[in-house]
Amino acid sequence: MYYLSVMKREEQNMAEERRFEILKALAHPTRVEILEILRRGEECVCRIVPAVAGSQPNTSKHLAILKNAGILSTRQEGTMTFYWVVDTRVYEILDLADQMVKRMERERAA
Repeated sequence: MYYLSVMKREEQNMAEERRFEILKALAHPTRVEILEILRRGEECVCRIVPAVAGSQPNTSKHLAILKNAGILSTRQEGTMTFYWVVDTRVYEILDLADQMVKRMERERAA
């Protein structure tokens, strides 16, 4: 019985860590910008880098964070790497944050 309780607690801790990892990955302007670019669908790194006006290494770092959080996936085509959003529900999170900001702005203006 104790063993099952410990296992359940460990599973809950792992789920919480995944949640925090996802939220941390979304908490950077460049990563949100990357996600907005990918809202239209799969894109090559060669197009993402100039679109975010960042350096290749910096953009790659942000892409890796999003991928490690399970938000993005990749495929290779020759020397090109393509990224896409694994679960488009991530946009519901971003849209909800936008709605919250608009509500707060309206309340401040009132």
